[in-house]
Amino acid sequence: MNTSAICRPDQSVALYWDFENLHASLSEARLGEGSYGRPDGRFKLQDPLIDVSAIVALASSLGPVAINRAYCNWQFFGRYRDALLQGTVELIQLFPPGATAKNGADIKLCLDAFEDLTRFPHVGIVLVVGGDSDFMPLAQKIKAAGKRLIGVGTQKSTNRHWAASCHEFFYYENLVQESRTSGQAGAAAFIGESDHPAAPD
Repeated sequence: MNTSAICRPDQSVALYWDFENLHASLSEARLGEGSYGRPDGRFKLQDPLIDVSAIVALASSLGPVAINRAYCNWQFFGRYRDALLQGTVELIQLFPPGATAKNGADIKLCLDAFEDLTRFPHVGIVLVVGGDSDFMPLAQKIKAAGKRLIGVGTQKSTNRHWAASCHEFFYYENLVQESRTSGQAGAAAFIGESDHPAAPD
């Protein structure tokens, strides 16, 4: 994966997902703006839309992943089970107090990330998956602590001020495209090698 970030094996990566935020953005890109926010769109078993492996691969390319934590009301996201297990994602359950409750995941994510920065000095890179401007105060704290901030969000739903507040920002769509392209290239190379018999001794 081509990134301008330098992998630092001496600095660990903390990965935080505003999982439902990303899923909702992808859902509305497919079904239309406002579709996910309706009760019949949000409060039901969700089809998996997020390529979890593409984001985990980005985090791993930056350094050893020490924290990989996703925030969501998981009762509707059981179909992501295999992808989340394979990505070794820690799930943080959030029950919204009402049908219109917002920002619960953002607040919990920010509090946890700030606490982790004070507890774990080996964390040098923070990767936040989410496009809300609510993360801008966290960006200021991360920079003040001398850590590197990487953001991931969708092209349509990411707040431009939040993206600009990161040291680097990756659009989800580009990450997935690059991940699939590199995967296809790797598979083609493997097939090409297997077509040739082993050289005689």
